[in-house]
Amino acid sequence: MLEKVKGFSADRVIEEFEALTKDAERVQRETLFRILHDNREAEYLQNLGLRGRIDPHSFKSCVPLVTHKELETYIQRIADGDSYPILTGKPITSISLSSGTTQGKPKFVPFNDELVHSTMQIYKTSFAFRNRAYPLRSGKALQFIYSSKQFKTKGGLTATTATTNVYRSEQFKRTMMDIHSLCCSPDEVIFSPDFHQSLYCHLLCGLIFSEEVQIVFSTFAHSIVHAFRTFENVWEELCFDIKEGVLSSRIMIPTIRAAVSRLLRPNPQLADTIYNKCVGLSSWYGVIPALWPNAKYVYGIMTGSMEPYLNKLRHYAGSLPLMSADYGSSEGWIGANIDPELPPESASFTVLPNIGYFEFIPLKEKGDLMEQNSDLLSNQREQEPIGLTEVKVGEEYEIIITSFAGLYRYRLGDVVRVAGFHNSTPKLQFIRRKSLILTINIDKNTEKDLQLAIEEADKLLAAEKLEILDYTSHVDMSTDPGHYVIFLELSGEAREEVLSSCCDCLDLAFVDAGYVGSRKVRAISPLELRVLKRGTFHKIMDHYLTLGGAMSQYKTPRCVALSNGKVLQILNSNVLKSFFSAAYN
Repeated sequence: MLEKVKGFSADRVIEEFEALTKDAERVQRETLFRILHDNREAEYLQNLGLRGRIDPHSFKSCVPLVTHKELETYIQRIADGDSYPILTGKPITSISLSSGTTQGKPKFVPFNDELVHSTMQIYKTSFAFRNRAYPLRSGKALQFIYSSKQFKTKGGLTATTATTNVYRSEQFKRTMMDIHSLCCSPDEVIFSPDFHQSLYCHLLCGLIFSEEVQIVFSTFAHSIVHAFRTFENVWEELCFDIKEGVLSSRIMIPTIRAAVSRLLRPNPQLADTIYNKCVGLSSWYGVIPALWPNAKYVYGIMTGSMEPYLNKLRHYAGSLPLMSADYGSSEGWIGANIDPELPPESASFTVLPNIGYFEFIPLKEKGDLMEQNSDLLSNQREQEPIGLTEVKVGEEYEIIITSFAGLYRYRLGDVVRVAGFHNSTPKLQFIRRKSLILTINIDKNTEKDLQLAIEEADKLLAAEKLEILDYTSHVDMSTDPGHYVIFLELSGEAREEVLSSCCDCLDLAFVDAGYVGSRKVRAISPLELRVLKRGTFHKIMDHYLTLGGAMSQYKTPRCVALSNGKVLQILNSNVLKSFFSAAYN
């Protein structure tokens, strides 16, 4: 029998999940029926000729596949205050902002109470399975969560990040209490306008409640790593605050000072314990279990672009298991991690068939140059989408979602692989974003290809006791022919011959046939490595935060386009050294 807590039964949640997934095809039909019935008066669906029909065949015949670009004008009308049922029958209650790290500016995405409800369903489902493997007692969570700036649109809707929309809902705190995940920090810290002050206070509150903490969490693995890199620099100041019972002068926002000061009491014994544990650590290995001895696991999104941070996160976590959080986006949720004992690299996400209507476009093999290099030809040859229960194990697909918040047959842009099935619903592994990020000629390199190249360079640098702290890329077309630029921020100084070898290693690590062939015939110029000053990626992060983003949604952009001028400026103004590959000379 799974542990029961007040107002929450893990047994009941798992029973409901099992019932939902036993006949996923039927649940999908019912879900689409409900979406179309609730939104049958929506202008968008009316204009497409659906005329109130709610069967899958009519839906697919009338409603085209779309990207955000095709919906922008509709969403903008909603944001500007048009009260007509444009995308949904019921009014959109607020606007979510995507992270904006890919295109340099956030997208507007409709948000409503249905998305809050599906978020809580995902949270409870994955927790029920986690709690079966790692039972928790009543306690707290050290959560590095942050709201973003909020503003009112022309029509009076609140616009903020999807995570902030969730955090400010009444359901969020009730659910966190149900699943033993109440944050150590008061709301004033979570909703602070200053990320740096919030982070310091999260660390301090976590230490104050160190014996009660059972989970260490943030939305993304990057945010946890950033928190503990910060801890390395401020731990003595935190100890002083706890010893004296007085909050650091670096916390200047009155509401935060008041809220955190209420938790602080002079505690020399705790301060000495923390101090002695810290000085006893070797290069901060195992700092999390050392300071939070009752923590059961570290939890956050650790797949896709978060995988490069896993080595550092494992260093901080020591013997504690890392557990990848669930799969979703600003546009909506897709699946829950119901296999918490698997390492993040093997994580899959089981689709909940009642939180949206899902379709999948079968993808060609990567070797199909036409599919990879020409949007026009790719669209001409694109296979028809298939249903949730029709996907095949081992195959890759582009995922299409239809949500309760007014997105119909929406191309999310993610490529997933089917790892297996739970009952009749698929378990998906996130593979990559569909869009190419590095291409000049007939070359085709994705975010995953870049990550693999970085991993090869990291092995070379590890032999010199150096690590890559973060990275990004750029296609430089100012040369003729163009070339790839890789930006690296390193943990220390490296000898020039090491960096030169690293540059060659990166160039050779791109094994795509189009790239290799183009390099050999000089159709692509030698790859360039630009080594950055320490703290450059913090400056980029601060730039996004000043645009109104939240640390909870921040992801380092893995390719910086020419249109993203400010980030390129930050990168290029912080270059220490530059090297060109001699790999194909």
